[in-house]
Amino acid sequence: MARIEISGIGIEYELLGEPGAPAVALTPGGRFPKDIPGLPELAQKLVAGGKRVLLWDRPNCGASDICFDADNESELQGRTLTKLIRALDLGPTAIAAGSGGSRVSLIAASRDPEIISHLIIWWISGGTVGLITLGAYYCCGSALAASQGGMEAVAALPDWAEQIKRNPKNRDIILAQDPEEFIRTMERWTAFYVPSPISPVPGMSAEDFAQVRMPTLVFRSGKSDLSHTRRTSDWVRAMLPHCDYLDPPWADDEWNYRSKSGSGLFVSWPKLAPSILEFTGR
Repeated sequence: MARIEISGIGIEYELLGEPGAPAVALTPGGRFPKDIPGLPELAQKLVAGGKRVLLWDRPNCGASDICFDADNESELQGRTLTKLIRALDLGPTAIAAGSGGSRVSLIAASRDPEIISHLIIWWISGGTVGLITLGAYYCCGSALAASQGGMEAVAALPDWAEQIKRNPKNRDIILAQDPEEFIRTMERWTAFYVPSPISPVPGMSAEDFAQVRMPTLVFRSGKSDLSHTRRTSDWVRAMLPHCDYLDPPWADDEWNYRSKSGSGLFVSWPKLAPSILEFTGR
């Protein structure tokens, strides 16, 4: 485990594999940490395939610092990723990610394409139900708590319990926020997720998609998945006509099954390793 400061934000990370090997940065979804089951196992398979793998806790995730100083959370995390890659001197790096991490990675690739060698994404969050749910889940509870009990109430939410447990400094960061300004931030972060008729992914305009020029692999979403709709992955493919487009190595109902079973949302992700290794090795 290691820690570095990126733009004043403490970021927890881990580098696996041989120095100098082609680098791959892995990003999970939600506000899950880098050790969420499935992600380290995917990393180990990539290391066995000759890669140098970066696992990292995004701002507001795991043991990294909480930060609210951004137009939206995904932009904050995307710009942190490319700055982290540069700070660690990894060189052009493949970024591979699912669910919310796919959005972060798309944003990162469009804002700083020179440092990204390949882009591999799956479970791209989208659709009316999926996006509205994200805004409510990640932002509205904190805004309501701040309006009813100030920042003490926000710090007491289960939403931030894991981050505070892993990094006690995060409680102080939350308590230092002005409640009125914090509510305005949460309102802005919620609005970020409002579905757009002209783009499948929040934070990505047509001009942004045009900046994604590196080799790109998109895995098709399941037909039954309302959190990462097939229409969203089809639409992203249309926005990136040069991309490879594959079915994933799991059943159509993978997301729904994992969500209901409690067996770990990302435990099937190591199955992606062969495709990632083949694609990045071209």
